Amino acid sequence: MAIESGAGTAGEAAPGCTDDLAYDVFARDCPSRDALKHVTDRWGSLTLGALLDGTFRFNELRRRVDGVSEKMLAQSLHALERDGLVHREAQQSNPPRVDYALTPLGDQVARQLRLLIDLVEDRMPQVLQARERYDARHLAK
Repeated sequence: MAIESGAGTAGEAAPGCTDDLAYDVFARDCPSRDALKHVTDRWGSLTLGALLDGTFRFNELRRRVDGVSEKMLAQSLHALERDGLVHREAQQSNPPRVDYALTPLGDQVARQLRLLIDLVEDRMPQVLQARERYDARHLAK
């Protein structure tokens, strides 16, 4: 599905994208592929999902996204901020305070992502049963 953006006109292909769509995540060099990667990688998706609950300081967010390292959270936040999904606000205080929140675009993306997260969580009994069946077939060989 093509979504118009400020880059080019409707029907005009973005650099690295196919001719028939403005952006095509299936095209190797289309910039939408990187944006999708930032949203759907493990730490990006969990960070966006957590930020739906409100504004967080870095360490609060790190505790909320259990298991993420400081380095990986920083990288994810940087990529999401660059993509316009997360807003970083540094406040002049002692000690310095930095807050992270979703932008309006980030909120839209995170809400869709949360639907997927909820679906996966709701269907985990079926996933676990499928894993058991798979393992029984493949480990028995």
